[in-house]
Amino acid sequence: AEFEFAARGGLDRKRYPWGDALTPHGRWMMNIWQGKFPKNNIKRDGYLHAAPVKSYPPNGYGLYDMTGNVWEWTADWYHADYYKHLSGRLAINPQGPANSFDPEEPSMVKRVQRGGSFLCNSKSCRSFWVGTRGKAAPNTSSYHLGFRCVKDPAVKTAKN
Repeated sequence: AEFEFAARGGLDRKRYPWGDALTPHGRWMMNIWQGKFPKNNIKRDGYLHAAPVKSYPPNGYGLYDMTGNVWEWTADWYHADYYKHLSGRLAINPQGPANSFDPEEPSMVKRVQRGGSFLCNSKSCRSFWVGTRGKAAPNTSSYHLGFRCVKDPAVKTAKN
């Protein structure tokens, strides 16, 4: 929930951190696959593999690369129907499930990945949309997988 909130950059219910258009005014805002996957990436966004940090504009919170480029690990366990259990009531800052469950591989423990990667494309993989999530075993490694360090903002009180 924190990753999604941060990725939205202050926007509500938008597909991307900058709005709903994949390429506003014809400008690429993230690094994903363009062209026929997996044979020919025509690199309209400028990159074949991972782009350097800050290659694209930040979102409304000043955060870079919240979609595309590399998948990012989150602390949440993956549970296929976790959000289904939250429906019908307002979920404010859900802490994620207590355990992992993927019906496709019920014996494998998995964590949530967010943001998509440079291997995602707009025709068959929309995991770079802000509201989507991926999944993988915690011991998974790949050259299109990363992480970011986060810190809670300082909270100002009457004493500050």
